[in-house]
Amino acid sequence: MLAAQFMALLDVFIVNVAAPTIGADLHASGGDLQLVIAGYAITYSVLLITGARLGDRFGPGRVHLAGLALFTAASLACGLAQGATELIVFRLVQGAGAALMIPQVLSLIQRTFTGEARARALGAYSAVIAVGAAAGQIVGGVLVAADLFGTGWRPVFLVNVPVGAVLLVVGRRVLPRGAEAVGEGPGKRSGGASARRGRPAARPGPARPGVARRGRLAADGAAGARAGGGLSVVIQTVAGASAVLFAAFGGYESRLARRGGAPLITPRVLRHPGMGRAVFQILAVMAVNGGFLFALTLHVQGGLGYSALRAGLTFVPTAVVFGLVGLTWRRWPARCQRWLSPAGFALAALSVTGVALAFRGGGDGGALVHLSFAGVGGGLALGFSPTLTGALAAVRPEDAADASGLLATVAQLGQLIGVAAFGTLFLGRLESLGGLGAYTSARALSVCMFALAGTAAAGAVAGLVPRRR
Repeated sequence: MLAAQFMALLDVFIVNVAAPTIGADLHASGGDLQLVIAGYAITYSVLLITGARLGDRFGPGRVHLAGLALFTAASLACGLAQGATELIVFRLVQGAGAALMIPQVLSLIQRTFTGEARARALGAYSAVIAVGAAAGQIVGGVLVAADLFGTGWRPVFLVNVPVGAVLLVVGRRVLPRGAEAVGEGPGKRSGGASARRGRPAARPGPARPGVARRGRLAADGAAGARAGGGLSVVIQTVAGASAVLFAAFGGYESRLARRGGAPLITPRVLRHPGMGRAVFQILAVMAVNGGFLFALTLHVQGGLGYSALRAGLTFVPTAVVFGLVGLTWRRWPARCQRWLSPAGFALAALSVTGVALAFRGGGDGGALVHLSFAGVGGGLALGFSPTLTGALAAVRPEDAADASGLLATVAQLGQLIGVAAFGTLFLGRLESLGGLGAYTSARALSVCMFALAGTAAAGAVAGLVPRRR
């Protein structure tokens, strides 16, 4: 499961590094490149909660394998695309495949592990995110620079095909494919001994409103989620509009539950203490991450003339420090834990500002760039990992699919909003300055970085708000 998570994440960062080469080869505009990168996140984020619910109903293994097959086929189609429009369409399909396979990872962690074991599992999950980010930058740069058989950027998609095929073969052998494997922990199939003796297994926790109607996959709730996610994409706003949409979605789901309907997300998950703050902070982390990588990639390759490989290596300090901090923060002194998230956002804000100052003259930035990149990785890790772990720690096992789907969706929406909003800010400023060049690109980048720093600062303020008990 983590291998598939790694592949899906690798695909995001590989494409990020390859974007300028794709643009040159397919004569794609800046907007086309945004959709090549963000198109994947559009369908991924909008369908994530539905993917989690499908796994809850039909079994995580079966749904995971179906998503993996779709993702692998779409990767092949992306690698063979002959135009920007084709590539964008296939990226949308690829995101749909990821939306089926990826929610099962967090859901199984939440349902299978408790206590320290769950914290370790979430640490491994965070480590995969960090390693995928670093590997994506490096592998993407290597594949594009190698120009295998004159194929240019195409191997960044085609590399998924053999990996996906192997995972499909292995997954069919080792993954449980029935819904009975969900929610009972290792060695405890749903029904267990009670079912063998003819007695129905008890479902933990109180009955959910409208549970008998879950066979419809909560079509009304899904429609509300798709509308909210789609509107977030169209209007290209950052936290403000997304918070409004999230609140509207929560109200819609609560009203649906009171009417006896089948909400896509159990209302008590939305009302869980600290969940609203966690949603905002994860949204902010991923928006900063998405905007940072997109704008910097265009600047260093387009403005400074870096090769794809050098551009990929430039981001390694960010990914490596993200991974190290994500794996070790739980071992830090207990008295510091409360302040890790706001401190991380503050560090990210300062480091992003440092990137803007380092590049402002149109040069390569020197040592300050590498130090600032490392600071961004550490800050985002502290903003993300403790927030995710804290939000999932007290959620009931029967609500695991809802909570996991919600937070995974928010993470992808944040990434998408970052590329859309901050990418548009960078490209718009660049156009107003007269086009791509080392100095004009640096000025456009500074505006984008200062906006990203403001978003990170808002995350720090949110982390200081006392959690409702």
